[in-house]
This record gives sequence, structure tokens and C-alpha cells, in this order.
Amino acid sequence: MPTGLFYHAACQDHLTPDGHPESPDRLAVILDRLDHPDFNALKKIPAEAAPPDRLALVHDEDYIRHVTSHIPGQGHYDLDQDTFLSPRSMEAALGAVGATCQAIDQVMAGQIDNAFCAIRPPGHHAEPGRAMGFCLFNNIAVGAIYARTKHFRHRVAILDFDVHHGNGSQSVVAGTRGLFYGSTHQSPLYPGTGHVHDRGDGVIVNSPLAAGSGSRAFRRTYSERIFPELDKFNPDFILVSAGFDGHAQDPLADLKLMTDDFFWIGAEIKQIAGEKCQGRMVSCLEGGYNTAILGENVAAYISALMR
Repeated sequence: MPTGLFYHAACQDHLTPDGHPESPDRLAVILDRLDHPDFNALKKIPAEAAPPDRLALVHDEDYIRHVTSHIPGQGHYDLDQDTFLSPRSMEAALGAVGATCQAIDQVMAGQIDNAFCAIRPPGHHAEPGRAMGFCLFNNIAVGAIYARTKHFRHRVAILDFDVHHGNGSQSVVAGTRGLFYGSTHQSPLYPGTGHVHDRGDGVIVNSPLAAGSGSRAFRRTYSERIFPELDKFNPDFILVSAGFDGHAQDPLADLKLMTDDFFWIGAEIKQIAGEKCQGRMVSCLEGGYNTAILGENVAAYISALMR
């Protein structure tokens, strides 16, 4: 079966102020790179927007109303110093959540082998009641609860290799039995969360990495710490917060990963999914802000999924 690429046109209509790193250009370079003949076997699937009430699987009703009621008619509304709303931000957010859930549906139905969701705004910093770090709603956390409630997956794992810790995703896992959250992230770095000894009702495994750690430390901490704990958890579905801002040329961090590391992590997670849950895995775009190298990094990751 093919790998699916899910996207929604409105995701490019969420606008940020000039010079903001989380821009529509991020999706443009990814989709352009995946138009290459190397990816002809990739099944490209325009997604349907999620119904607004699906956000309530994770997010507080008051917060959803707050975002909805502050969509501007023009320009931007500041949710915080980094996170903005523009006139079509809700369409983009519902498109991102819809892509995530539709990818889960098709993987569960056996229509595709696995999936990558080329979506924005990103999600892993969004708390149930708060926008943070460019993120409006937590796509991956909504996907995890959706997989549990719609498809009766009782042990859903989230792996997060974005260079920033997914504080919002961890918050959801901390309050929900049957979920797993495993993260590598540069520390110290925004948002300042993701400590080794964090615990909750779900399983939480954080492996902070120092600036400049590079490929060897990144691969070792997955092989020696996160993957063994994931094996014990025995997932029946795997979701991946796929952030590419750990690359050495990304402007927002200094972890010094290389493009080959994204192929490696994709191949490793795919193998585990094959062994544990019949290959069931869905990945969602998180960070990655150097548009000169983002397309190539995503292409390397998806190449591993297609292998």
C-alpha cells in the first residue's frame, strides 16, 4: 500500500506578520519538493476540514470560543507575542485537524500504509486552554484522542522529534491513561518544559539534548531510552510530531542534526510500527523554519516512510 500525503489548501491561508518564521512558504516548499518524480508513488490526498466540535476532544470550550470570536476581518489578532490569528486561521486549523483525522481513518481502513500530514499551523505547543509557540490547536493530541474514541486504539503513542518540547501534547498525555509521549528536544530552549522526571497518568519519556548535540546523541537517546520505553508500552497506533527545526541550518535552535537523521528516524519508527501495530503510523508537520532546506528534510523523512 502507498504512503499518503494529506494536505488542505486553507493551511496556506493562515497568515502571520511579515518576517515571522511560521509562514505559508513552509508548505509551499514542501509541496514543491514532493512534486518531484521520486514521489510519484506518494498518494496525495486533499483533506476535508474537521467539524469544529472535534477540537473539543482536547480543547476547552471557552478557549475554542475565544479563538473563534477573535478571528479578524483583516490583518492580525495577537493571541500571544508569537501566535497570531488572520482572517482564515480557523479554516486552516480545521483543515489541519481534518487532515490528521482523515489520515488516521485511512490508515485504520487499510487504504494506505502510513501517512504524512503537510499542515499548518503547527500544534504541539497548544495547551487545552491556551495558544502557544505559533500553535492554535493541538493537531497531534486531537488525533490521539480521536484514534482512541473513533477507532478504539487503547495504547496510542506520540513521538516528538521537534527541537522544541511539545508542552501541549505532554499536558494531554499527562491527564490521559493509555497514551505515551516520547520527546527529544534541545534544552534549555523554549518553552522550558520537558524534564526527565516528568510523570502523569499516561507514559511520559523526555530526553532533553544540549545545544550542539548532533546526530550521534540524537540517535543514541532514541535507541537507548525512548524506543525501549515505547517497546514496553506496546502501542497499537503511533503518531509522530515531525519537526525539522533540529537541523543544523535552522534559525531557531542549535541541535545540529543533518538531513540523514530525518531519514533515520522515519525508518526506525516505521520499523517499530510494523512490529507493534501493523505499520499504523501518522506523522504531522510541526516545526522547520529554514525554507531553503525544509523541503529536502521532509523529503528524506517521507522517503523512509515509503521505503
